[in-house]
Amino acid sequence: MENIALVVGATGITGSNLAEELISQGWTTYGLSRNPNNSIANLIPIKADLMDEQNLAEALEGISPTHIYFTTWMRNDTEEENIRVNSALVRNLLNVLSAKKSVQHVALVTGLKHYLGPFEAYAKQGILPETPVREEHPRLPLPNFYYAQEDEVYKASERDGFTWSIHRPHTVVGYAVGNLMNIGATLAVYASICKETGRKFIWPGSEAQWNGVSDVTDAKVLAQQLVWASTTESAKNQAFNITNGDVFRWKWLWKRLADWFGVEYEGFEDSIKPLEKELENDKQIWKEIAEKYNLNETRLDRLSSAWHTDLDLGRPLEVMCDMSGSRKLGFSAFKSTEDSFIEVFERLRAEKMIP
Repeated sequence: MENIALVVGATGITGSNLAEELISQGWTTYGLSRNPNNSIANLIPIKADLMDEQNLAEALEGISPTHIYFTTWMRNDTEEENIRVNSALVRNLLNVLSAKKSVQHVALVTGLKHYLGPFEAYAKQGILPETPVREEHPRLPLPNFYYAQEDEVYKASERDGFTWSIHRPHTVVGYAVGNLMNIGATLAVYASICKETGRKFIWPGSEAQWNGVSDVTDAKVLAQQLVWASTTESAKNQAFNITNGDVFRWKWLWKRLADWFGVEYEGFEDSIKPLEKELENDKQIWKEIAEKYNLNETRLDRLSSAWHTDLDLGRPLEVMCDMSGSRKLGFSAFKSTEDSFIEVFERLRAEKMIP
């Protein structure tokens, strides 16, 4: 039987890299989003609103996917609202597809907030997990939209008989523009501003993150795990952490990123220096940089998501993931984290997003 993939959130870091991976493996691949991605060769775009079941049904008429890859979410002001909206995104799609009886597997991408708590309680003292975080760790006694999304997948699986997999990346590093959580582009923009203005590339995060051991997830490695789990019998109906496979300390990596841009850097000194505050008055500076170098994006907020970078780099503990779950079942993809960042920087430069 032909594999027909529906990538939900095909314009994001995860979704776009996943679509490219599926297409490279010969899958018929549809990309669903509110504003379709037309930049990926052979991706079939679908414009749809996940909050509108009628709109979804019309958009998916005549399409019977075998594999669903859910890689998107909508940010709201409170976790209760995150739960209401983001569970509905999953539920509505699976309800619309239920009658087709075509779905064999649903893969859901969440992340480390599964272990660290929602944004408003993110890695706060008192609920810190034991690291490295493992898939077996119990849910936190806190509202969390990741749990609500998982539960929608489990309920639909029982109803419709498909298998599932849950994927929990650490900070995702990859190329995308206009993404809510994009540390690669955010740091590239920050370093570019530092170079142009003569400012230092100042570490914005905590002492624990600066000195501690960490890991991240290359979007291409995540894409490989998503396809592997959805096509490997022993991997079905399980949750998996996913990272590059190496570990590093930011105090080592920060200098290397600064060197790539040719800027001076400053490490942790006495306090957290949020990047969101550092960049809040730089919209005009970025516009001038973009015009000077004839860049394709003049809006700082389309490239930078400093709020999320601050959350990741400001944690009060070192965070890394145990990868035993998928490793024991044969998943062996690996990526150097330094290479992950540099590849994003190089592509941003090639696509004229940074000077």
